[in-house]
Amino acid sequence: MEDVKFNFEDLIVYQKALDFIDSVYDTCKKFPKTETYNLSSQYIRAATSIALNISEGSGNTDAQFNRYLQITLGSIGECIVCSTIAKRRNYISSESDQIARIKLVELSKMTTSLQKYPKSKT
Repeated sequence: MEDVKFNFEDLIVYQKALDFIDSVYDTCKKFPKTETYNLSSQYIRAATSIALNISEGSGNTDAQFNRYLQITLGSIGECIVCSTIAKRRNYISSESDQIARIKLVELSKMTTSLQKYPKSKT
């Protein structure tokens, strides 16, 4: 049987967002148990929101898609703050924070580029 795919699943930014979610889950395993319902939960929700908003907006009009991509950028910002807090609390190393930031910069650039694409179609 052939795999059923949705168009958004072919977007590289969506694939990279899924990879980032995986890395956030791995990172949060290192956090103290006291953070399970605090920072861990927020970081996972923010990371997941990146992929969710890309998928949710993809089937809409260009204006709606851009709105969802703007929300995606907000979630990327939340992830930066979560990573920074984790570093400041010594839950992760400076190197881990930098790796997350590099991935988030890439996601941010890709999201911004995707925002420009629908506008250029018209």
